[in-house]
Amino acid sequence: MPPSVPKTAREPSRPPALDRLLLTGAAGGLGRVLRLGLKPFAHTMRVSDIASMAPAAQNEEVVPCDLADKAAVDSLVQGCDAIVHMGGVSVEMPFETILEANIKGVFHLYEGARRHGVRRVVFASSHHVVGMHRQGEMIGTDCVKRPDTYYGLSKSYGEELSRLYFDRYGIETACVRIGSSFPEPLERRMLVTWLSYRDLIELVRCCLFAPRLGHTIVYGVSANRDKWWDNTLAAHLEFHPQDSSEPFRARVEAAQPPLDDDDPARIHQGGAFVKMGPFESD
Repeated sequence: MPPSVPKTAREPSRPPALDRLLLTGAAGGLGRVLRLGLKPFAHTMRVSDIASMAPAAQNEEVVPCDLADKAAVDSLVQGCDAIVHMGGVSVEMPFETILEANIKGVFHLYEGARRHGVRRVVFASSHHVVGMHRQGEMIGTDCVKRPDTYYGLSKSYGEELSRLYFDRYGIETACVRIGSSFPEPLERRMLVTWLSYRDLIELVRCCLFAPRLGHTIVYGVSANRDKWWDNTLAAHLEFHPQDSSEPFRARVEAAQPPLDDDDPARIHQGGAFVKMGPFESD
């Protein structure tokens, strides 16, 4: 038996890489972050959006696509090993707008994955799936869903759809209930819900390469001092956030006085989203 190679003589470890990774919503704020951050984990990145995107860089394929177009989405998915689905409307809008991108769109994506044998999806869900829970209440990933908007409702639908496609067709999915992912927290509530860009990239990496994924729901949140969300049931992802909102606390609290105690945005975890709409049409 040959002697083992001394540790110092071994080649440095390289991150595992997929052959072709599809990233939808690549023109969005978080899409742009992931387009760059996920490049080490794929030999080829196929990036897509309905909005204008930066030209293809090395080892990239830029494919514009409207998620409401079933045939176009089917073609988009073909040849991919995994999907990070960030596409769709990311704010509250009238239901008819949400319907096209967030409900029809996610259905088209999973149908394409089924038809073309894609085995793993990272689905950008949202904490607005549970936004009507009260602030200060600790909830797990198996809590009762309480969407705060049409947007939150669409993400709840996506979570249920992904469960169906796992149970029926074996497509593994991580539903990432993203908190508030910005360069830094913008308001007092975000001191609890903030997810740094570095932790976002690491969480998606964990979801893509976890040996056992199945159908997992995980809250996308950094290691903030105050917590509303329990990720115990997602511990198998081995996600260990590195950042915290604490360095921003003094600046945020000085800039924003506390909301009134009876303000719905202070009562509910969804913050200002719980006050959006309804949208009247003539």
